[in-house]
Amino acid sequence: MPIPRAKPATIDAYIAAFPPAVRAVLEEVRAAVRDAAPDAREAISYGIPAFMQDGALVYFAAFKQHVGFYPPVRGDARLAKAVARHANDKGNLRFSLDAPMPLALIARIVRHRVKQNGAKASAARKTVRRPTR
Repeated sequence: MPIPRAKPATIDAYIAAFPPAVRAVLEEVRAAVRDAAPDAREAISYGIPAFMQDGALVYFAAFKQHVGFYPPVRGDARLAKAVARHANDKGNLRFSLDAPMPLALIARIVRHRVKQNGAKASAARKTVRRPTR
């Protein structure tokens, strides 16, 4: 199953390009992300579904035998251990289409990313210098 050739404008358009069974899985992943980050904005970035909140939160994409989930997990040793069996050599995650999606794990990753992005954005706001009068 190839990635859609035309660059989709929305996550709905991206998902619609796949066969029904894959669409169902992608909708599950999308819902898990939405539930874990209700304030995140949906987007298409790099031609794949993305969620943005204080920067890029997570991306996902369907492939022939798996759903890719990005970016790699960093900054939480327990979470990194939990995702290790799904990680490829670069740390990006691959969830097999032949197995149930680990939706609770996906939600956990998203909540971790929300915290990371929030902390990074907060730190950036604190370092912004205001002009002196």
